[in-house]
Amino acid sequence: MTSKDGHGHGHGGNGTAAEPRRLLRLLAPFAAAILVLAPSALQAEEEEDFDPARISEVDAIECRLDVPTYTGFAMSLSEEDSPADARGWEKVASKSPAILLYELPAPITVAGRYETRRIAFSSSGIFALLDLPDPAPLAKEQQIENAMDTNALIDALAASGKVTRAEAEKEIKFRKFLGEKLIREDTEPAKDKDGYGLNTKVTRTISTSVPYVGKTFYGCTYRMEVLDGDGNPL
Repeated sequence: MTSKDGHGHGHGGNGTAAEPRRLLRLLAPFAAAILVLAPSALQAEEEEDFDPARISEVDAIECRLDVPTYTGFAMSLSEEDSPADARGWEKVASKSPAILLYELPAPITVAGRYETRRIAFSSSGIFALLDLPDPAPLAKEQQIENAMDTNALIDALAASGKVTRAEAEKEIKFRKFLGEKLIREDTEPAKDKDGYGLNTKVTRTISTSVPYVGKTFYGCTYRMEVLDGDGNPL
């Protein structure tokens, strides 16, 4: 079962001044953490000289990166010599202000068998936008459960006796899916009481969204949290 994104082009420009600023706003949580962390905490684990051009968007989507590496890659997209331009990515008008959407010059394959030419960036991650109305089969393959199961809500409404099941199903038209699975977590404690530590999490995420009915977001979130000298989140 291969899912291909069949959208037409409808690009929203290829290098306006507003887009880099918008990306920086989306990445503000990462930027805030970077300001207070020691340089050593921001180095990619196996790359002495970080080069965003060498980072694969498929590796990022498949949760194969550590958080510092992904952060460097994502923030490089707002720079003048953006890897997006070099790769021929074209910005697409987004239906959500929280998402930056790109169309790729050629399809990529994710999760083994799903193809798409569209990828999305949020404030904390990167996703393949799949032409997949029902994410359940993909979620089952990835062993991810829906944390917002609409069926459970419909069951509760029907059990209350206030509405019939048919009425509840008719009223709740959009079936939200939001599920994730922790892939990796690392903690670098502060060296002293007055210092800062860092907790990072890499999480496989599958979700649907009202503005993108009929589509599934499959990708990875890379979260970074600054810790105080006692190990508590700031």
